[in-house]
Amino acid sequence: MTGTELTVRIWRGQEDGEFQTYRLATRAAQTVLDVVTEIQRGQEPDLAYRYACRVGMCGSCAMTVNGAPRWTCRTRVSAVARKGILKLQPLRNLPVVKDLVVDMTTFFVKWQKAKGVFEPGSVPLADFAIVKPNSAERRAVDAGVECIGCGICYSACDVVAWDRDYLGPAALNRAWTLVNDVRDRGQTERLAAVAAVGGCHSCHTHMSCTRLCPKNLAPTYAIGGLKRASARAALKVTT
Repeated sequence: MTGTELTVRIWRGQEDGEFQTYRLATRAAQTVLDVVTEIQRGQEPDLAYRYACRVGMCGSCAMTVNGAPRWTCRTRVSAVARKGILKLQPLRNLPVVKDLVVDMTTFFVKWQKAKGVFEPGSVPLADFAIVKPNSAERRAVDAGVECIGCGICYSACDVVAWDRDYLGPAALNRAWTLVNDVRDRGQTERLAAVAAVGGCHSCHTHMSCTRLCPKNLAPTYAIGGLKRASARAALKVTT
């Protein structure tokens, strides 16, 4: 495929923008981010997009590639181009700043609403908490703690598209890791937050977040855990 022509349709402008078409030669081991960078440097100097590490560590290069949210630095053109065509758009479910750049504010505000911050309590514990590496709680934390907040699961989520109040997979996944952290002392408020309107019970279990997560995390299962934990907490209150 090297040396053949690649047609790239890129979203330009804001919410009311349009696609523009560019053409360039394909190259060996070419990533989607390579393509965007080459177009920006050689054809369209005001093309707006984000990237930082280029090695799959920061997640800032995420965008929609042929209909699916992906890290563009780790996505090879040869794996996703359809008949020599790439269609690039900003992440879904977030306001468009310009071209391929979205405003992530809402995404992180929802982390706060889900109480996704470790709560040490007002008084320090008398001794260090013992975290057993093989405990079920520790394994549950391990399963979700590698999230880097790239927003791909949020973009992939149909429930977010339908319900703008829905906290989304990443925020709920973060809450689940804290629910299983034996050191955290904010569980009552956190479980109330994730069980409220727009919380874990709004998930329809489509599993798009799990299928597309580039870190191979499973937010769907984290959300299922929150549903069970919040239900148990509600039963304790009423009995």
